Amino acid sequence: MPRHPFITISAVFLFGVVGAVPACGNGGEQSDSRSPMPPGDPPPPAAVPAVAERPDAPADAPAPAYSQGETTAGEAAGVGWTVPARWEVQPPRMMRMATYLIPQAEGDDEPGECAVFFFGQGQGGSVDLNLQRWRDQFETESGGPPTLAQRESTINGLTVTTVSLAGTYLASMGPMFQSGAVKKPGYKMLGAIIEAPDGNVFVKLTGPEKTVLDAEGEFQGFLNSLRK
Repeated sequence: MPRHPFITISAVFLFGVVGAVPACGNGGEQSDSRSPMPPGDPPPPAAVPAVAERPDAPADAPAPAYSQGETTAGEAAGVGWTVPARWEVQPPRMMRMATYLIPQAEGDDEPGECAVFFFGQGQGGSVDLNLQRWRDQFETESGGPPTLAQRESTINGLTVTTVSLAGTYLASMGPMFQSGAVKKPGYKMLGAIIEAPDGNVFVKLTGPEKTVLDAEGEFQGFLNSLRK
């Protein structure tokens, strides 16, 4: 019996599709620098879902490089946000959902950084626990704990707790992320804990004090752009 041309063509097409699957690359991996935990080092879950910096990008796509000034967006735990135009999207880093470079202010030695963390539903610790951990990452000139300015508000239906700290930053460094491995005086931090639909999202902006003060309005704009 002669072969039906439709069957032959379909078989070739199916074989071609199946053969092409292994050629696809692995998805991009999200990251973290500081400590494998939110601002204050809670234990990470076994796996962290990837996040696309563009709403229309697949979740496993590598983080794209955007030019400064281009409008970008991010999302995690059921919330999305818009990235301030001056902030530069950085490559993926371990345990982070996103990292943004904050241009340094005139006279400062280095730029600032804003990191976004999400460790899974129920992971990362309570709001109060993380506020204390953030406070422990700073000290005054005398070595004591700094004053922590704290505020809770509702932004587009989301409960957001914000904090502000200043002093010597006890930066976490090394393979074990030892707190205080590097001390950076004259630093400031703006932090936010977003109670998102799928779990807490932690946002931590740190840098030289003048650089962070210059970005304070942008940080608030970032929070105001939060949406479910």
